[in-house]
Amino acid sequence: MPDGKRILVIGGGFSGLTTAVDAAETGAEVIIVEKNPYLGGRVAQLNKYFPKLCPPLCGLEINFRRIKTNPLVSFYTMAEVENITGQPGNYEVSIRQYPRYVNDNCVACNACAEACPSERLNDFNFGMDKTKAAYLPFNQAFPQKYVIDDKYCAKDCGKLCRDACKYNAIDFDMKEEVIKINVNSIVVATGWNPYDPNKIDNLGFGVVKNVITNMMMERISSPTGPTGGKILRPSDGKPVKSVAFVQCAGSRDENHLPFCSYICCLASLKQTTYVREQYPDSNAHIFYIDIRTPGRYEKFYSKVKEDSNIKFIKGKVAKITQADGSDDVIVEAEDMSTGNKIRMKFDMVVLATGMEPAGADKKIKGVDYTPDGFAISGSGIFSAGCTKNPMDVARSAQDATGAVLRAINAGQGGQ
Repeated sequence: MPDGKRILVIGGGFSGLTTAVDAAETGAEVIIVEKNPYLGGRVAQLNKYFPKLCPPLCGLEINFRRIKTNPLVSFYTMAEVENITGQPGNYEVSIRQYPRYVNDNCVACNACAEACPSERLNDFNFGMDKTKAAYLPFNQAFPQKYVIDDKYCAKDCGKLCRDACKYNAIDFDMKEEVIKINVNSIVVATGWNPYDPNKIDNLGFGVVKNVITNMMMERISSPTGPTGGKILRPSDGKPVKSVAFVQCAGSRDENHLPFCSYICCLASLKQTTYVREQYPDSNAHIFYIDIRTPGRYEKFYSKVKEDSNIKFIKGKVAKITQADGSDDVIVEAEDMSTGNKIRMKFDMVVLATGMEPAGADKKIKGVDYTPDGFAISGSGIFSAGCTKNPMDVARSAQDATGAVLRAINAGQGGQ
């Protein structure tokens, strides 16, 4: 590898971070571009992840530490790649940098948030609670720096934040700008978005109380989430003692996502354990078409099936409605093993929405995509992790390492 190798990594989630630190530790200069105000991506929002079922922040912290101590890694947050031109070995990239309104003087003292009179829905917790307009995205966010959402700033309220900050960290003079850089190769690791459940009209999301998504369930179950880790239903804070998991919510459906994300099955199996561990007298039902737990995850599936309080019903859910006179939820489905139509009542329903590639909603000029929105690797631009196809965290890390090898060799006859 020649001196001066420069690699752009688009996306600062788990795949992007793995790509960046692995590449930098070979001696390449790496630039990360992340649209969120923090690094860590979807993994940062999980309560636990496979295969160890441990909190993800320990794994993220390792990568954050490797970034902090490696001068070859730099990053832009609140930024997006707009355009890529050139060829392998010599790309020009346009990056749009959005203002954070908080500079590097920030010590995360929380004074600006305490002084801020305005609130916003907390997108990190999928709108289930609120933050101030001046906020830290989550407790262990990296960079550990506040951000101001100026869309929610009331007239002249910025003065309160500025006056409260003893470190001169509030800077409302920051402007949106376009930055141009040159790189030798590019790794696209923009990750995935949960499929929008509002598009699935028969499953009641947004209309029926206490119908949530699997990613919302991760936040509810997390000690850093909106309920401090207590699994409580959103409408009234009642402990969730009966819960239905609805698989393939929008997946394997030509009207929505035509492909299988497969991680959804693992997520629901994992989340049944959250409920069962917290409430020993609880029960869970999983409505499924097929349960997909490839390789080593089959053992976990077998372990979950041993719990007599977890029932599996093979059948597609036809309808979800509100129970009369209560906040309970009614699930109607056909049990394919018996042919009987069933109607059951639950405290809460969790929709296992699929993984939509982030490129599906905003494609980058210069990157090739499949009709479903997954990024395609070329001779100098390579996809990694869930940008390529749905995969779990462990596989994403492995795939990112493979992308590093290709990116290092780009423009030198290697693929």
